[in-house]
Amino acid sequence: MEKEPIFDVHQLAHVEIYTPNPEGTLWFFRDLLGMEVTKQEGQSVYMRAYEDWYHHTLKITEAAKPGLGHVAWRTSSPQALERRVKALEASGLGKGWTDGDLGHGPAYRFTTPDGHLMEILWEVEYYQPPEDKKTPLLNRPQKRPLRGIPVRRLDHVNLMASDVRVNRTFMMDYLGFRLREQFVRNDGSEGGAWLSVSALTHELAFMFDGKGAKGRLHHVCYWYGYPHELNQIADVFREVGIKIEAGPGKHGISQALFLYAFEPGGNRVELFGDPGYLIFDPDWKPIRWDEESLYAGGAIWYGSPVPAEYFLYGTPEVEETAPVSGD
Repeated sequence: MEKEPIFDVHQLAHVEIYTPNPEGTLWFFRDLLGMEVTKQEGQSVYMRAYEDWYHHTLKITEAAKPGLGHVAWRTSSPQALERRVKALEASGLGKGWTDGDLGHGPAYRFTTPDGHLMEILWEVEYYQPPEDKKTPLLNRPQKRPLRGIPVRRLDHVNLMASDVRVNRTFMMDYLGFRLREQFVRNDGSEGGAWLSVSALTHELAFMFDGKGAKGRLHHVCYWYGYPHELNQIADVFREVGIKIEAGPGKHGISQALFLYAFEPGGNRVELFGDPGYLIFDPDWKPIRWDEESLYAGGAIWYGSPVPAEYFLYGTPEVEETAPVSGD
């Protein structure tokens, strides 16, 4: 008998990244991607895209090395938060409650099996635009910024893992994530998994860390919704010296149009030109890619292939030797 689906986790709320170059990272997201600074406090800056409804979706914190601070998920209700906390406490990976942060109330912290720090929460502060940023388009939080090529909303986060199967199973069993697509090597080990709690193909992805490390960030992704804006931001990146790793192009997995670049602090950032396809089927069967089908079009449907460093570089950087298998 199949398990009853869990619908307690509702969305990706925000992501915190570390940077050794806070001024450069802030410039990248504010001046190039048109994001708004909600608050600057201590060593952190809180930011949001113009169609993000919450106080912030990105927290940038100064640190010695780039990487992931934490990932935050909002539950579907206060009762759902209580249920997930009980489950996480039973998992052995719960770390306990925090009083919250700017923009949100109490949050329960936990880690993935690989040590990625995460939290779940319910209480959030909604963005309140000043008069000069109010728009007559009432279903948009604020006017579209006249700065850079502005992104519209947070889309997903991709985390590197020493064992994809263990980490994605944890998120499925304890938090109710649904597996949408996966890459399974010919030896049976998992090279990647794309999971979501909504109609998106993924708000969370795990990919095998080619250096065998744990807890690293592969990328955070913001969404444009307009494919031509990938070409515009690529043009801007080239003029100001931002390194483009790959794209614009189209993924086979998710079918989304993409571009990868590195912000000045060293973290990889992906930009989506459209959402790819959406999943409305409650009985969705995960798409399984093997090595032959992945390299025939699953990885890149069109556009230049990603370089070898795509599978090795994550933040923070490490020196470990790549293991043979991901399981």
